[in-house]
Amino acid sequence: MTRFTILLGGELFRTPLVDRQVAGSRVIAADAGIRHAATLGLMPELWLGDFDSAPAEVDPRFAGVPREVFPHDKDKTDGELAIAAARNLGATSLVLVGAFGGPRADHAFLHLALALKLAEEGMQVILTSGRQEAHPLLPGTMALDYVDGTLFSILAFSELSGLSEEGAKWPLDSVEVPFGSSRTLSNEVRGALRVSLGSGRALLLAHPFPASDF
Repeated sequence: MTRFTILLGGELFRTPLVDRQVAGSRVIAADAGIRHAATLGLMPELWLGDFDSAPAEVDPRFAGVPREVFPHDKDKTDGELAIAAARNLGATSLVLVGAFGGPRADHAFLHLALALKLAEEGMQVILTSGRQEAHPLLPGTMALDYVDGTLFSILAFSELSGLSEEGAKWPLDSVEVPFGSSRTLSNEVRGALRVSLGSGRALLLAHPFPASDF
């Protein structure tokens, strides 16, 4: 498995979990995402984008990082370009750091939708800000290791069929969830969390801290 960390322009809070997720990975920074390299103590092998949101002053440690500059008028976001570069370099697993928050809600939404598309193509993907993280949820069963009290939600991108949640404060047993329903929001981990889906597309969004912190 070849894991790449993609540094995006959203929020980042360094945590031990994020450190474990990015450890040993190869790194590509997308435009303003370069600022997360210093926070995490990572050295990107490539820094790309149109550089319209890059910091005015670059940490001297990253002055020699190879850059690939794209025109401002383009049909892909800097994050998409970084992911494409990682895939061209053999990525089979991605950690999208800084995938939430930031000044562009449209970019954050794209990261969520793109993660689902990548998962459908066989790519392992985690999106994280440190305080929250998301995992694509496709038909099948997913087991996640979170401490009791961790707040989580299932964000549906379609109607969901056969959704089950074990190890949750409010368990579900093969339920149908209409698109746009809030039924799958704000649950809490109670034991070993397992989520199964019969059909549909969704993301599991978790806050890997006790729910009382939010």
